[in-house]
Amino acid sequence: MRATALDPRNHALVLATRLTLLFGCLFLWWLLTATGLLSTFFFGDPLGVARRLWIWFSTGSVFLHLYTTLLETLLAFAIGTILGLGIGLWLALNPFLAAVTDPFIKAFNSMPRLIFAPIFALWFGLGIWSKVALGVTLVFFVVFFNVYQGVREVSPVVLSNTRML
Repeated sequence: MRATALDPRNHALVLATRLTLLFGCLFLWWLLTATGLLSTFFFGDPLGVARRLWIWFSTGSVFLHLYTTLLETLLAFAIGTILGLGIGLWLALNPFLAAVTDPFIKAFNSMPRLIFAPIFALWFGLGIWSKVALGVTLVFFVVFFNVYQGVREVSPVVLSNTRML
């Protein structure tokens, strides 16, 4: 029997290959910055990055920033999911409103999210809410289109069976 990559016998080989690739990339990064082929201004020094990370984690100063990032992420996910679910369901059940708003939703979805960052910074300030608003734009459209398409493609037979139950 031929062993595959998912075979537990190959787990050690896969892990060793991953670690070799990781340390090879780190070594290449160090070598290119140490020889001056890559500017440390733009790419950083891997040993300097490791030192800075050690200082941040050993003093605990990074945990406030990690907490803030996690809070912004969770708020953006929750708000974007609720809005995407609600609006996706509403438009899927209202074909007229869906036809009216379709070009506007597609236009907003086609815009690069990065252009909203300065607008949200002006509207919401530099605090937590501008980042949450930017995250909401990322989550909203993914949830919206999945809910909208999912509700519209439910089989009439399944709906009839559900009504009978």
